[in-house]
Amino acid sequence: MSIHVESQPSLERLEQLGVFNWPIWEKEVSEFPWTYDESETCYLLAGDVIVTPEVGEPVQFGKGDLVTFEAGLSCRWKIRADVRKHYRFGD
Repeated sequence: MSIHVESQPSLERLEQLGVFNWPIWEKEVSEFPWTYDESETCYLLAGDVIVTPEVGEPVQFGKGDLVTFEAGLSCRWKIRADVRKHYRFGD
């Protein structure tokens, strides 16, 4: 199971994906477990996060990053600065 981070994608790339039409999710500083039943792609408008997969190394990302989580991934989210992100489930 993998986490893919695309740092600072271009505005053109974000528009091609339709990111700015996706819903927004917000969460305060916290820590919690999560399992992805389906893939998720998100674009962080704000925040600083470390996600640690059950198997694998921690992945850090934040404002301006486009992140994809593979379906079936079980992990632990550690939000170090409040998160505001656009998100889309599925392919």
